[in-house]
Amino acid sequence: MRIWFNKELTIDHFSQFGKDTLNGLLGIEWTELGEDYIKARMPVDNRTKQAYGLLHGGASCVLAETIGSVGSAMVIDHTKFYCVGLEVNANHIRSAMKDL
Repeated sequence: MRIWFNKELTIDHFSQFGKDTLNGLLGIEWTELGEDYIKARMPVDNRTKQAYGLLHGGASCVLAETIGSVGSAMVIDHTKFYCVGLEVNANHIRSAMKDL
């Protein structure tokens, strides 16, 4: 069962979403929309790495916040409600590094 408010929603609806925002600046790209999930990816490059060349923890929080916020927004009626983030709590288990 599709959980999305707009039952006709496809991944193509997201192609320009957030283009001129932090999402676009960090290279976040929407990759998949399922019945009850959405996926995106973000490169580890000069925009998203910290001084040691590892993925910046803040950048990974932006990715998580973006996916969570968009997923939440897609299950509601925008004429009656809106979704905004309240809190992000992150634990980084493993580092990510750009291939050299």
